[in-house]
Amino acid sequence: MSQSEFEREAKLAMAVKLFETGRLSSSQAAELAGLARVEFLFELKRFGVSPIQTTAEELHEDIANAEKAAGRC
Repeated sequence: MSQSEFEREAKLAMAVKLFETGRLSSSQAAELAGLARVEFLFELKRFGVSPIQTTAEELHEDIANAEKAAGRC
């Protein structure tokens, strides 16, 4: 691996980790990695990271809010 390839891979790994931990958005992480957002999202699979970073609690909140909103219609 050349030095430039290593640097690119290291930037990508750092961006993925910061995205995974919620420190950066996918757009910010993509910019850090020097990729388009869509390219970055596809690269997440190589690292075993889901592009959807939602906790179970957030999902339950979303469902409850949707049910409340549906009841108002």
